[in-house]
Amino acid sequence: MTTDTPARLLTLLSLLQTPREWPGGELAGRLGVSRRTVRRDIERLRELGYPVQATKGADGGYRLVAGKAMPPLVLDDEEAVAIAVGLRAGAGHAVEGVDEASVRALAKLEQVLPSRLRHRVATLQAAVTPLTHGDGPGIAPETLTVMASTVAGRERLRFAYRAGDGTCTRRLTEPYRLVSTGRRWYLVAYDLDRDDWRTFRVDRVSEPLATGARFTPRELPEGSAAEYLRRSMQRRNDSYELVVAFAAPAETVAARLPGWLGRPEAADDGSCVLRTTASGSLEWMAVRLAMLGLDFRVRQPEELVRHVRDLGERMVRAAATEEEG
Repeated sequence: MTTDTPARLLTLLSLLQTPREWPGGELAGRLGVSRRTVRRDIERLRELGYPVQATKGADGGYRLVAGKAMPPLVLDDEEAVAIAVGLRAGAGHAVEGVDEASVRALAKLEQVLPSRLRHRVATLQAAVTPLTHGDGPGIAPETLTVMASTVAGRERLRFAYRAGDGTCTRRLTEPYRLVSTGRRWYLVAYDLDRDDWRTFRVDRVSEPLATGARFTPRELPEGSAAEYLRRSMQRRNDSYELVVAFAAPAETVAARLPGWLGRPEAADDGSCVLRTTASGSLEWMAVRLAMLGLDFRVRQPEELVRHVRDLGERMVRAAATEEEG
């Protein structure tokens, strides 16, 4: 019999988070208490914000349902390890959909993982080789989790940084946001030594250290971290002006575009045009535009037009039958 009420509530919550309906008698048997105690414990969970639904009948059942807010989850060892391994695998590459929120979740989870589970996570990840990788440079998940923790905690971050020309420096920053472009992670931060805002490629960061010193966030010069990163790329030598016309409404295109590319401008005929600054591989940009699943025409740069044409011809050849080829 579980006489410790907090421990019993956690056990009850863990059972209810299994996607099924639990008869009151079965819960009472699992917990070693009376059905009346189960009913009182259910009321306590509801008071804590857990939406527990009850059904009537000879042996009334209970089920945890979706509510207005996300209550804390209770995970067993295997569930915690599985989630951590999955998040770490995704965080190593700037895969769209695995953005700052996912990295923050990984940071929170790893912060509270017992050492035995942290060791299991590291062992599992070391033993598994993924069949596919993101096309951007790999990043140690530990680097991202340290950065995400300092962003969330408004804590100064120190790290070593290797510039594009190979120069290595030490930086002390006030981290603002992590931004994923779909190929790379970037840190937008205020550089205290240079007394100015900077963007850092996370794959060039090493030895990240949370200093423990808190700070009051400064106001970013641009409206958002993604916009600031876009403007920063515009000032770099490897950037280019991107103009793409889409045969679809601006809202449809914006929903499929990564935020760092900005928003397209609507046209009167229901189409739209994206005018922005981008950087990096033109081959990857051609593939990224094709992945949108929308009809489009690249207006500039001319080099990207050629890459899109070559990609289209290659796809046509790949889809050709033996009779056609």
